This record gives sequence, structure tokens and C-alpha cells, in this order.
Amino acid sequence: MNLELDQPLINRTRKGDMEAFTILVDRYKAMVFTLAMRMVKNREEAEEIAQDTFLKAYNGLKGFKGGSKFSTWLYKIAYYRSLDYIKKSGRSIETVHIDTIFGTKLADESNVVDHLEQIEKKEAIKDAIRLLPGDDGVLITLYYYEELTLREISGVMDISGDNVKVKLHRARKRLMQLLIAKLEPETLQDYAK
Repeated sequence: MNLELDQPLINRTRKGDMEAFTILVDRYKAMVFTLAMRMVKNREEAEEIAQDTFLKAYNGLKGFKGGSKFSTWLYKIAYYRSLDYIKKSGRSIETVHIDTIFGTKLADESNVVDHLEQIEKKEAIKDAIRLLPGDDGVLITLYYYEELTLREISGVMDISGDNVKVKLHRARKRLMQLLIAKLEPETLQDYAK
């Protein structure tokens, strides 16, 4: 969504129109929930974070200046609410080496992209994203599913654009390794013929 579509709803909400805010919530609730879920990996906690995010957004809407897209601003709130929740629960963002998860040597990644179109890639990708450590799943979600630019992601996560590029590159490599490890070797051999 873009600011031109959101701005009239934002203006109406600022004037006390709850129906306008309900439309904004409906428009972005899946996006906020997905981000929270990627970070906390628990449905109930993600739902709570989504509710907190929209409450904070509503209370802070007067301060939204429109310097970025509304979705980017909302993502930033959801991202930090998720980090706060992780800290308060005494957990940390998981960082696990991929070899530890699968306990096997990872295959060559050169042909995986070609084969993903031939198999149930959506579920395989979603499963692999859930296994990504740290912010990797968040970066992949923001860039590929929510189609945020590197600059927008930089604003959400408060890191430089160059850092976003590096982290996104590493996240893609980890995702590719997970996908390679998850795919059955026979499937890869069938497509290699």
C-alpha cells in the first residue's frame, strides 16, 4: 500500500474516526502478525505483539509525519515491540548454525533455484524461513513478501542500507542452505537428469 491510499484514513483517524483506523488495521494486520511471528515464533505471542503494535500506532498516529510509508512506520513499531517482547521474556533471538540443525554436510547450491519451481516451493520456503536464525527471517519477509526497499528496511530496523544489503545477502545464503538440506537428494537427482 502507498501513502496516498493511507493518508485519507490516517487523517480521518486523527479526527477520531475509528472506522478509518479499522480499515488500516485490516489492511496491515497480516503484515504485522507475520513479522512478529517470524521473530517470536509463537502464535499467541505474535498476536499479542500485533495488538500492542496497533495500539501504539493508534496512540502515536498524531506524530506520524509521513516521511516514510505508513507500512514502514508500522513495521518499525512491530519490529521493536517484538524485540521488547523477546527481551522481557528472557529469551534472545535464536542463532543456530545450520549444520547443527541438520547434522549433515550441505549439498551444492548451484541447481536449487531451478528445481524450486518444480516442487512445492511455497511451503518449503516458509518452513525454511521459520528456521532462519536471528533477523534473517525478518529480512527475507520484509524484502520478498512485503516488497520493502532496502532503504525502507533500513528505516524499520535502524541499520544502514549497506548493512541491510550484507545481512540480506547472508540471509539468502542461509535460506538457500536450509532449502538444499530440506530437499530430498532423490528429488534433486531426478531434476538433474
